[in-house]
Amino acid sequence: MQPFLVTVDVVAFAPGGQVLLVRRGRPPYAGSWALPGGFVETDEDLPDAAVRELAEETGLELAVADVTQLGAYGAPGRDPRRGRVVTIAFTTRLAILPDVFGADDAAEARWMPVEQALAEGLAFDHARILADALAAPASGAARSTRES
Repeated sequence: MQPFLVTVDVVAFAPGGQVLLVRRGRPPYAGSWALPGGFVETDEDLPDAAVRELAEETGLELAVADVTQLGAYGAPGRDPRRGRVVTIAFTTRLAILPDVFGADDAAEARWMPVEQALAEGLAFDHARILADALAAPASGAARSTRES
């Protein structure tokens, strides 16, 4: 039996129609743009995992209260790695455009115009997640954050 694994992804929007992306440093999809995210640890709540992965991959530190759950994505085969991988996507809207950098398994992190991000062809099903985040009602006011 294949393992059942859970990941989190974060759609972070900033002023000027920007979305935060990472260039994957490892397979699968090495070199492709993706949303920041990763595997949930066994003793970790989902929002905690989202803010941890965001900080590890981009240097952007947020509080759990700054992210809102968007939805779950679990189509079989959405992730070519071992087992069945379901992701829980979160969104955040920032009032500023903070500095970011690629770290951990992200070779690069940067803010990109949403239209360009969608045209790039994102890894996994991240284009669908981004489109869903764009269609979702804005949740609360934009959050301000300190620059990392």
